[in-house]
Amino acid sequence: MLPEVLNQEQKVSEAFSKQSPVFDEADAKNEILQWMRAKVRAHALSLWKPREHILELNAGTGLDAIYFAQKGFYVYATDNAPGMLQIIEKKIKELQLEDNITTQQCSFLQLDKLDRKKFNHIFSNFGGVNCTDKLEDVIKSFDKLLKPGGTVTLVIMPPTCLWEILFAFKGNFKLAFRRLQKNGTPSHLEGLNFTAWYYSPTRVAEMFGKEYSILSTTGLGITVPPPFMEDFPVKHPKAFERLKSMENSIAKKAPFNSWGDHFIISAKKLS
Repeated sequence: MLPEVLNQEQKVSEAFSKQSPVFDEADAKNEILQWMRAKVRAHALSLWKPREHILELNAGTGLDAIYFAQKGFYVYATDNAPGMLQIIEKKIKELQLEDNITTQQCSFLQLDKLDRKKFNHIFSNFGGVNCTDKLEDVIKSFDKLLKPGGTVTLVIMPPTCLWEILFAFKGNFKLAFRRLQKNGTPSHLEGLNFTAWYYSPTRVAEMFGKEYSILSTTGLGITVPPPFMEDFPVKHPKAFERLKSMENSIAKKAPFNSWGDHFIISAKKLS
């Protein structure tokens, strides 16, 4: 890989390794994030059948891998952050899921190095793939890993988030328009700086090309506030319930499905 790509990879891996000890606790306390995770899981389960083999990119501490393994799937959990993998491997032993979950430290930019080569489905949650400007290369690398008729489900952050834009009315233009920077957006985590890139559903669909059929695009965090507004459900519980109901009714409809904190895009390999 080019030096600048390696530098980005190293910073992202180190940042998330540093975050790994507090990752699960922060996730569990965030009601918005829990609601979003449940939506993503339900979507994935609607496409998969038990005992199928799932390749997960950016598996983190294994929150989704363990959930799916306990549902009867075989998960090949990959991440490039050693701190994250240490935690998931500890969980696997404690929960005796060695038969259902395999781990490997691997960047999604180097999937040719995977020990296992064929999967029924590929899955990545909560913007892990936003940490590269080479998403098209990542998607093209799926071809050799995915069985015919298999699916890819990616949860990606788009350029337009309505809730963030509303912060312009409070004078916070940096937050309101951060996703619109042409050369990527500077991001900061655990004392490390790296870059994030934002992709529209239309652009991602084009990256899949004619070898895939786009099954659905679902917005996530359209009317529901983004996870960094974690106090919202506590301070405004009734409004939160109304916003969830509203989002459920528009999440699959254009253009709303492009305007969330994230979107879920699923594609099926044709041959």
